[in-house]
Amino acid sequence: MSVQDDQDDRKYRAPALEKGLDVLELLAAQGPVLTPSQMSAELGRSVSELFRMIQVLEFRGYIELTPQGYRLTNRLFTLGLAQAPVKSLSEVALPAMRTLSELTVQSCHLVVPTEDQIVVIARIEGPGDLGYSVRLGYRRNIIDASSGLMFYGCASEQTRARLAARLTTAHGQARVSNYIAAAEQAARQGYVRRESDFVKGVTDLVAPIMGSDGILATLITPYIQRTPPVCDVDTALSHLQATAQAISAEMAAVSQA
Repeated sequence: MSVQDDQDDRKYRAPALEKGLDVLELLAAQGPVLTPSQMSAELGRSVSELFRMIQVLEFRGYIELTPQGYRLTNRLFTLGLAQAPVKSLSEVALPAMRTLSELTVQSCHLVVPTEDQIVVIARIEGPGDLGYSVRLGYRRNIIDASSGLMFYGCASEQTRARLAARLTTAHGQARVSNYIAAAEQAARQGYVRRESDFVKGVTDLVAPIMGSDGILATLITPYIQRTPPVCDVDTALSHLQATAQAISAEMAAVSQA
């Protein structure tokens, strides 16, 4: 029996809803921006078939129109934050992140994995007039992100196997092998420290937040060099690791309460 046959045998079907979900999932996977024609080609549906779905999703605030096409808004992200585990993580992490930002005079971000992407769920701006940060809801492919190295390196064997298979299909064996080697190195040393590959002058510092079942999230400081330096990069990394460990300990206490 094919997948389509299995779908056709379902007791209940909602074709309109499924078209809308297809649009959302496509934008999440293929984004950041797609035109209706591109959506039509990717989904194998006509533009007229998708037109009403797109209009309703835009009206409800799930997608928005830009000069280049449609993109996801943060509405789904906001709904996801209402889930208790994520909300608890943010509530635990934010006070510690504020202290970290004051110590390092840098911004910091709380990042979680979602399938083969990473997403920023909380941030604290660096104090003062100068700083660098990314918006809430920012997504990037896990194979490209500094946090992605820690997510793979500290993941369970099952998660690593599933992610490696998915990434290999999308990016090829050679690139995934290099990614895995770098991720395993990151896990051994307990942090990531590397130059940003898309913003010059920024050094990504990443530490894992661990839970009872493995890695929960990462804490990342996009370190920018100030003149004169207020907190050097080595000290900032030490503060970052200590903060991530403190959040991990508090999350363990919350889960046992």
